[in-house]
Amino acid sequence: MRAQSFAAVALLIAVAGCAGNQGSQPQTGDTRFVAGDGKITLFEAADRKVAPQVQGETLDGGTASLAAHKGKIVVLNFWASWCAPCRAEAPVLKDISAKTKADGVEFLGIDFKDRKADALAFERSHQSGYPSIFDQPGKVALSFQGTVPPAAIPSTLIIDRQGRIAARALGAVKYTDLLAAVTKVGDER
Repeated sequence: MRAQSFAAVALLIAVAGCAGNQGSQPQTGDTRFVAGDGKITLFEAADRKVAPQVQGETLDGGTASLAAHKGKIVVLNFWASWCAPCRAEAPVLKDISAKTKADGVEFLGIDFKDRKADALAFERSHQSGYPSIFDQPGKVALSFQGTVPPAAIPSTLIIDRQGRIAARALGAVKYTDLLAAVTKVGDER
């Protein structure tokens, strides 16, 4: 009987933890977040949706927006310090950002549902070379609902020169796949 009571209390605590504060760091077994395989889906030009307005305070205290990169290819990456696949793909994003910058490709991170101190530590460790908007409440992520599930992390979008969503990857991206997709969208005129 005592073991059943303990199990019931443990279950209640686990359920309460998952349904708790949405802004908190996810706990082990948290099902609010959606995993992906990192496969990049390219959208035909006629099927592309205009990206929503994205702007906000960056982790370093500045500001960033999609509008500031009008006419350029922009790679948006949704990440968080607590996300293991985000840590795994960070070197890929850093390398491709550096490799494509001369071609006019801009990278912008969206730090999602994170603690600022943890996100800053992640940035210091990975030195991405591009800014990240601090999106603790998840408002930027929600603005992409319909294209990216709000709980899919990491996620990467490629925005074309017309400000439309040209490609999407749910999950950690692979180097050759992301570079090929960025190059293909960049070659469009």
